[in-house]
Amino acid sequence: MTDPIPAAGRTDIGPPAPSAPETPPTAPDPRQVGSPLSDGEWHRLHPLTPLFRGGLFLVVVIGIVIANFRDRLIELFFPLPAGRNGRAAPPDPIDYVLSHDLAVVAVLVVVGVAALLVGAFYVSWRFHTFRITGDDVEVRSGVLFRSHRQSPLDRVQGVNLTRPMVARLLGMAKLEVVGAGLDANVKLEYLSTSSAEAVRADILQLASGRQLAERALRGEPRTRREAASSAVSEGITGLIVGAEQPVEDPSSVVHIPIGRIVASHLLSGSTIGLVILIAAIVVGAVLGTPWILFAVLPTVLGFGAYWVRGITKTLRYSIAPRSTGVRITFGLFTTVTEVLPPGRIHAVEIRQSVLWRPFGWWSITVNRLSGGSAAQSAADPFTTVLPVGAREDVAKVLQLLLPAMPEAEWPVVFDDGVLGPRADDPYTNTPRRARLLRLLSWRRNGFLLVPGVLLLRRGFIWRTLGIFPLARAQSFGLEQGPLARALGLAAVTVHTIAGRVTGNLGVVDRDAALALFADVSAATVAAAATDRSHRWAGGEDLS
Repeated sequence: MTDPIPAAGRTDIGPPAPSAPETPPTAPDPRQVGSPLSDGEWHRLHPLTPLFRGGLFLVVVIGIVIANFRDRLIELFFPLPAGRNGRAAPPDPIDYVLSHDLAVVAVLVVVGVAALLVGAFYVSWRFHTFRITGDDVEVRSGVLFRSHRQSPLDRVQGVNLTRPMVARLLGMAKLEVVGAGLDANVKLEYLSTSSAEAVRADILQLASGRQLAERALRGEPRTRREAASSAVSEGITGLIVGAEQPVEDPSSVVHIPIGRIVASHLLSGSTIGLVILIAAIVVGAVLGTPWILFAVLPTVLGFGAYWVRGITKTLRYSIAPRSTGVRITFGLFTTVTEVLPPGRIHAVEIRQSVLWRPFGWWSITVNRLSGGSAAQSAADPFTTVLPVGAREDVAKVLQLLLPAMPEAEWPVVFDDGVLGPRADDPYTNTPRRARLLRLLSWRRNGFLLVPGVLLLRRGFIWRTLGIFPLARAQSFGLEQGPLARALGLAAVTVHTIAGRVTGNLGVVDRDAALALFADVSAATVAAAATDRSHRWAGGEDLS
């Protein structure tokens, strides 16, 4: 029997096994979609998709050609003498072909290889199709080994849009539909930029269940032939026009000056560590081992590339509210955009290092379902939703990420949580008898439960405030080791999906931890029963 509801990101390899007839997919309501590519029929991607997906192979081929013809290329621009000591330089492949009258054969071989490549790219493009139905986003690819991936719309966590630099010059972009599972993402690479924007909006609208205004009177193409014609026309236009078409970009609520971006990277822990390392090596070289300077050169070059990459990724940063969630964009050369529904955020952390404290700068990271593997989740660029911001920037971003937070609770989040502790501290902190275990941060190390949210405050050198919506919490636990048992202490942990935000808080009074356990248990059940934030964009409650 076939699954009535396919698992997120399912992949079937090889020829399909005989099975019972499947129910035909449901076509999307025409009132819910704005692109002819979202009509429930199979469509092909941009004609240049095979070229970009096979880019590594082409780079290798070009490298081999350049390596074999380097002498000819050098001689073309810089004529050289016959050779050293009067001896002629060894012939290159062109000289060999011409001297043996193999020019026709060589041309035929080159044409044949080019024809094979074009044919392989064409076949790959023909067999790489996608469709968007009322239930799933599906992608089929492969010639000898077929792959069919499905992402159910009711499990879509968001849709990322990425525009690499070369693709932007040709007016192309790729979409990644983020699913609710490990390695569950479905990629549409590549589409024209305008088509990618329209398809992403359609997927979000279909996933949220929101009904759009009537579109039938506008006269958009609805038949399969008209949809295919529209897609091919947009692809050809992208090839002719070239540069990226204007994309709707809502006004950002936060603007980060370039000077702040550069200064925040200079005042990072990695930069300070590199300076200390270089100073130690210079001292060692002065004391009698100058060769050690060469050992640090690769490290400096590697860090310089990492530092520049970190700055360019932060440039063009914007964050703005949309009807489908919070839209985050960043990147100077490769521009990446994600619409992050607030109901899909599982944890938020506000962080400040001691180096940023004189300037009042903070960063914000989140835990969210990424749909990638464990390694991809660890390097997920969307975990940082605010690279560096002042107090007013942090407040604006938090209001976008946590719209359900009662207004009366914002003072305990920022004034007491981020900046605290103050004189009248509402947080339950580490008791004085255990202050030696948190020598610098025992007054700050604490928790606070407010309606629907648990706040965990930690750190003195690196100040952090973890915000955990109880409706998204997976579980809550208490731990107690031998030393904690002797001192009447415990550690509390909020379990969420894997990410950079951790929900651990140690050195808490045992009785306070037990009371918190009972309160969180009741509050989590109540929050899960009343939460509707996962129905983003004002969608219908289908439960």
